[in-house]
Amino acid sequence: MQKIWTEQKLNDLLTTPSERLIEDIKKIEGDIMVLGAGGKMGPTLCLLTKNAISAAGINKKVIAVSRFSDPIATKLLTDNGVEIVSADLLEDNILDTLPDVENVIYMAGKKFGTDGQESLTWAMNAWLPSRVAARFRNCRITVFSTGNVYPQVEVSSGGADEKTPPAPIGEYAMSSLARERMFEYAAKAYGTKIAIYRLNYAVDLRYGILSDIAHNILSNEPISIATPSFNCIWQGDANEIAIRCLLFASSDVFKLNVTGPEAASVKAVAMKIGSLLGKKPVFKSEEGTTGFLSNAGKMFQLFGYPSVSLETLIDWQVQWIKDGGRDLGKRTHFEEKKGSY
Repeated sequence: MQKIWTEQKLNDLLTTPSERLIEDIKKIEGDIMVLGAGGKMGPTLCLLTKNAISAAGINKKVIAVSRFSDPIATKLLTDNGVEIVSADLLEDNILDTLPDVENVIYMAGKKFGTDGQESLTWAMNAWLPSRVAARFRNCRITVFSTGNVYPQVEVSSGGADEKTPPAPIGEYAMSSLARERMFEYAAKAYGTKIAIYRLNYAVDLRYGILSDIAHNILSNEPISIATPSFNCIWQGDANEIAIRCLLFASSDVFKLNVTGPEAASVKAVAMKIGSLLGKKPVFKSEEGTTGFLSNAGKMFQLFGYPSVSLETLIDWQVQWIKDGGRDLGKRTHFEEKKGSY
């Protein structure tokens, strides 16, 4: 049977710009540098930016900076003309060697493996941002953050919005808030134009909450419903919004929740995935009533609703697995309640 999904098809879908992005990229003055570009979202974000620039018929550099430990991601960028700089951002004086640009998308950070590596987590999520904020004080900067900086809220609440006071749980979430505070300080001290981008959770098919749930079902591993609901968004949409946020960066600090419209039920989604895979999911724990849920109404107002629905993402995820699609093995730990990653 012929496969529906291939890695090339997935990458093409993730890196084809919308007309809205093509129009907005024309308004972003200057080159764009992506710091921490080698992670889960970075390679396709860089190529999406490059493709939008080409489609707009303008001349602008996209510079991807990372240690680039994944050769597949590196090849994707180099084969498509994205300029890459291999660098460990924690290395002394490395930031001084990077080119001056007008725009920075800051994606560097550490989440998984926090336990036992607390000092490295804080170095990546707080100390490094303070150095980046000082080095690129004259830039527009989109700063990747997380909905984990908010408190857990009732499923029926509609989610935390941008005015909800942060209440981080655990060292990852606390250090993520510290990252935000370092860039906020730069906005106040230097007038740096900042957009803080709080994401709950991107779906790429090679990783994400839907992949996690499917993995548990296929391996007969019980699925926790202590966190009963989740938010997610197609990674292509999430990356577009990160780029377009550069236009909203401000010394007043623009903050945006980025996710889909649903507080999706873990149980209901697992049952749907299980039926498509022909396996019944197993659940554990009592079903909770709270979780890390975000209200993305502001995002919908400014950027429109996501282009891919949750139902479509579920269908795509299952077909990706049936077609033998690659799994990055990077679990979201969406069920975590105590902030231990």
